[in-house]
Amino acid sequence: MLTTALRNVLAHKARLAMTVLAVCLGVAFVSGTLVFADSTTAAHRAAASKNFAGVALTVTAKEPRPGAGADQPTSVLDDALVRKLADVPGVAAVRPSADGSAVLNAADGTPLRVGARWANQAAAYVPGKDGTDGRYPLTEGRAPRGGDEIAVDRGTAAAGRLRIGDPVTLATDGPAMTKRLVGLVTTDDTRVTAGGTLVLFDRATAQQLFATPGHYTGIDLAAAPGTDQVDLARKVAAVLPADRAEATTGAARAAQQTILVDTLTRGYEKLPLVFAGVSLFIASFLIVNTFTMLVARRTREIALLRAIGAQRRQVARAVLLEALVVGLAASAAGFLLGLGIAAALPGLLGDGLPRGPLVIGPAPVAAALAVGVGVTVLAAWLPSRRAARVAPIEALRTAEQPPTAHRLRLRAVAGLVLVALAAALLVSLRGAKDASEANLQSAMLGCAVLVCGLIALGPVLAAPVIRTFGRLTGCLGVAGRLARENALRDSRRTAATAATLMISTALVTGLATIGHSAAQALDHRAAAGLAADYVIGSRSTMDGVDPAAVARIAATPGVRTASAVTDSTLVAGGTVLEVAGVDPDTAGGVLRLDLTGGSLQDLGPGRVAVSATVAREHHLAPGDRLDARMGRTQDARPYTVVAVYRDDPTARDVLAARAEVAQNSYLPGSVQRILVRTADGATSPALEQRLRTALGNSPLVKVQDRAQLVREAAGVMGDLLAVMYGMLAVGALIGALGIVNTLAVSVAERTREIGVLRAVGLDRAGVRRMIRLEAVTVAAYGTLLGLAAGLAGAWAVGPLATGAVEHYTPALPWGTLLLVCAVSLAIGALAAAVPARRAAALGPLAAAAEA
Repeated sequence: MLTTALRNVLAHKARLAMTVLAVCLGVAFVSGTLVFADSTTAAHRAAASKNFAGVALTVTAKEPRPGAGADQPTSVLDDALVRKLADVPGVAAVRPSADGSAVLNAADGTPLRVGARWANQAAAYVPGKDGTDGRYPLTEGRAPRGGDEIAVDRGTAAAGRLRIGDPVTLATDGPAMTKRLVGLVTTDDTRVTAGGTLVLFDRATAQQLFATPGHYTGIDLAAAPGTDQVDLARKVAAVLPADRAEATTGAARAAQQTILVDTLTRGYEKLPLVFAGVSLFIASFLIVNTFTMLVARRTREIALLRAIGAQRRQVARAVLLEALVVGLAASAAGFLLGLGIAAALPGLLGDGLPRGPLVIGPAPVAAALAVGVGVTVLAAWLPSRRAARVAPIEALRTAEQPPTAHRLRLRAVAGLVLVALAAALLVSLRGAKDASEANLQSAMLGCAVLVCGLIALGPVLAAPVIRTFGRLTGCLGVAGRLARENALRDSRRTAATAATLMISTALVTGLATIGHSAAQALDHRAAAGLAADYVIGSRSTMDGVDPAAVARIAATPGVRTASAVTDSTLVAGGTVLEVAGVDPDTAGGVLRLDLTGGSLQDLGPGRVAVSATVAREHHLAPGDRLDARMGRTQDARPYTVVAVYRDDPTARDVLAARAEVAQNSYLPGSVQRILVRTADGATSPALEQRLRTALGNSPLVKVQDRAQLVREAAGVMGDLLAVMYGMLAVGALIGALGIVNTLAVSVAERTREIGVLRAVGLDRAGVRRMIRLEAVTVAAYGTLLGLAAGLAGAWAVGPLATGAVEHYTPALPWGTLLLVCAVSLAIGALAAAVPARRAAALGPLAAAAEA
């Protein structure tokens, strides 16, 4: 039996290739998803982490004491302290640093790798006794020596197409500067290698930009071998001014950072579980369906073995051995293919993800073996036991065993119970107010149970649905009617084939509906009440736009109105509110507010407008008084409410006169946003470039139209949907392969039948049309069930999304749904190409001889 099993694996090479491909794709889907998710999580951790390797202590300056005199230096970290620390016993090396953040433009003038502050590192090049800085080894050029020179890391230079000698525009927290690139370095700072940038200045320039002249932002100490960190910290603390500097061990800094990074990346740690669950769900159905059909196809062969003396146990073991061999080979190939998928996905999904090496842990390897071997063996074990229990003479009668009425009734009962349970779980979420973890788990469980229920009901629903759809195919003649009858012949096989496509369609439909609804809500949140065509703003809440740029923007050709906005805070009744200072004369041209009372023309010193939420919470109406403290002022003063408007993201919580807000803001006289109305109400790349030129091409400033505002507001949700769509594309491929397998086996089983049809006059084109229509019928059935499941899931998640995204209202993406239907039907038609060609190639005599 062992020899028979191994020979049987190699005897049917086409069947072996299809089976290995099915298992291989299932393994690749699961392992590739896990490797990609683990690698992305590791890259996010690296991007948010500073490397403390080799750092025993870090000395930092304390904040000045409240009430300290103006003559107190802002920092005690200077060269004198560096020399003093170098003399402490146990200190092996002292490395002062002047670090900060700098954003630079690429060679084409666009901001380079902007996003989060961690991504744009800046530091001083501090040479040691040998004239080099060991932290940043030079690979080309030289170190910066003056205030007009910089060096960057090789990754930044490559991404920005920068070369030695090029002028580079950059900014830290003020106007843009232009400096000459004189050197390229390498770095092991994970914040840079994960997709950030690094700019190096000479020591004096970095001190001027990020500290004060002659001072540093930190001093790192390396310990001599055998030195205890706690003991060294005690010695260092003895030489530090206790009220102006402190020392923290590298271990403590690393522990603090770990807590922060864990908080920031907690969501990315859960993605592998979600992706792996979806992957395993789809892949398992494909593998089980494939082996069920293959064993059913070999029922005659198994019966013959039983007739010549093989025992049931031997037959089952032989089939399991074949599955084991196939599973091992497909697991290895699928794992390698999964690595390719994991490596390709970051590039396909754009620049929003940090970069890093592939992380191959034990989980992907175990998952590959579990899916490739475990699921394959299990898929072969169930049908092999069923076939082994059939008497030889009974099995020799036919190779096709449609499900009995009793089994269909059991599946119907089980399916109805699961659907009822899912409905109860999903309906219970209608009263949810937020997207808490418990509510999300209930939603995912309810959707999974619903899908399982539909899968159980699949064979029961197949007959009425396919008969209804068959009326359309029946209009195409004999081939259409035969396709309908073939799909109805074994409803269990038809449902199993449609299951993989149903799952993919359900996920795409649900995600597309949620994403479309959220996009509309985000569009409302990002751009509601905005009559301006461009919004110019700083990339950080701590920065501002050059106030002089407002006049330059207003004078730019193509601009009709440029209105400056100063953002600050207003503390009222213990609540911190966001206040936007606008110019009453120009605000009407760039804002489109929905007033419920009062007029914005009355804004002025001591007079403000409030949003409907603020008015409701503080019981305010036009004419009422609001006692509040604005910006950096210490004392509250009365403000008269002159208008109330519906909540608006552009106007924030409170609107006030810009002159008053700018006077009391944390950055006096600053401008945080400029709202621009174009002359013809249109946007264009040329106008955007003119606006950037008027701003001095500062990379710290964003110039965004309405569409860009919405994309920025989507943030992580947009990235997550992109990742999910990428994963589900592989799921659609697996669904197509399931249809190919089903039709290939179906054609092989119906060889004699096809020969008879050819003998009675059905031509080759009719045979091809019959097979293709059968595939389209199965694909349409799976698509219909998937649409139902996806829309039900999106409906259930609606209340959860309402709590997470303001103004969320369910909306159907009709274009996407029509595209899903068209793609699904196209998958069915394309999947039938090879089986239809093979069936049409059969001649009547050859078919009779082969059968």
